[in-house]
Amino acid sequence: MKKEFEGKKLLILGGNPETSALVRTANDMGVKCIVASGRHTDDAKKYAWKASDIDGMDVPGLIALAREEQVDGVLVGVADILVPSYCKVCDALNLPCYATQRIVDVFSYKDVFKATCESYGIHGIPEFYLDAEMKPSDVAKIKYPVMVKPVDNGGGVGMTVVYEESELKAAVEKALSASPNKRFIVERYMEGVEDMGMYYTFKDGYCSASCIYDRYTTDEQKGMSRVCLGGTYPSKHMDDYMRRMHFNAVRMFKEIGIKNGILMLSGFYENGEFYVYDTGFRLQGEAPHLLLQKIYGYDQREMLIRFALTGNEGNNVDLYKEDPYMSGKYAATVWFLLKKGKIARVEGFENIENDERVVANVERLRVGDEVPQEWIGNEKQVLTRLYLVCNTKEDLSTAIQEYQDKVKVYDEDGNNMLLKGFDVKAALTPSSGFVPKVCKREVTEVVHS
Repeated sequence: MKKEFEGKKLLILGGNPETSALVRTANDMGVKCIVASGRHTDDAKKYAWKASDIDGMDVPGLIALAREEQVDGVLVGVADILVPSYCKVCDALNLPCYATQRIVDVFSYKDVFKATCESYGIHGIPEFYLDAEMKPSDVAKIKYPVMVKPVDNGGGVGMTVVYEESELKAAVEKALSASPNKRFIVERYMEGVEDMGMYYTFKDGYCSASCIYDRYTTDEQKGMSRVCLGGTYPSKHMDDYMRRMHFNAVRMFKEIGIKNGILMLSGFYENGEFYVYDTGFRLQGEAPHLLLQKIYGYDQREMLIRFALTGNEGNNVDLYKEDPYMSGKYAATVWFLLKKGKIARVEGFENIENDERVVANVERLRVGDEVPQEWIGNEKQVLTRLYLVCNTKEDLSTAIQEYQDKVKVYDEDGNNMLLKGFDVKAALTPSSGFVPKVCKREVTEVVHS
């Protein structure tokens, strides 16, 4: 049987493991994928029709490649840093693009994003002014601990927690080295606060709050960015978020001009206030789309591929069916993070294909792979992400704890390589004011206003 996009060519920017699933989905749709990235060994290239070592930041090189191959569409993979390139390449080739330069300016640079959010009443993390000159008068105003990070990179890359002034210079240098535009920011380090994700989907100007969830991060790696350990859906703070932030966010999206695509906001919750700290206008490595596919029956990877090739996300995408309470289901992602070392043995996933609670288990690393020191403190240290959907909160709690208990990873000397998981009981205990069951009409009014 002829597939719908048989023979169509799609240039995908970036080749990290999270992008591999996007390539495989395109293959299943009959698409010929050309994966372009600066590393010859990138995982997504294993599944591509053709692979190119042109770097994702090399816009002229990408445009030349696209013209040479006569591609029918361009799509960015799971990499924030490549969204500006994606926009420029599509614009040069007059191909469908869900981003505009205005959108790129806001969502690809943390400092611009933060300023834009504030203008719509969406608060960012309190910040301290500092530039590369590190003037003593500016340094003296900083209250520690702080997070130093590049404005235009993600996944924990280039980020450092600084606890005293003597550590500041090295942190600034690290952030600058990871910033293509040589810009960084210094923010209050948000200790003892709750982490959240707000995941929005857009189709032809229509905005859906697809899911709002609580995230949990590791505190085992002192001085490093707090890498995610997983998330539970829906958020305990759903009602507060929908009342206090959602409408401001939707107004911002509309006025910036977002019409199609996927957008993630990351934020903290503290004493009734929300502080947004990061964003990503592309498919997420965290992959909430896998949970949405299980519950609502549409694949956001197919949606983005279809848009890249036709300029339309397709009839299978019905955002009116979505509500941020996950249609009464309870879901989770569980990340397994590794310490430095070489993976010799992994246990605990042997019968996972027979577990109906498991939606997916997305592997990044395998036996024989090595985790170097420079991967510690960012998402490269993720072994795998496990996706669960259950009918009750109790069933979800049991499932998460079961896998956190039985999954083991050892290095060549038999040492444990796994970091501790998150506290399941604390994660799934409702906060005061959280109402897990609301009438569908009320949810629809909130989400689709």
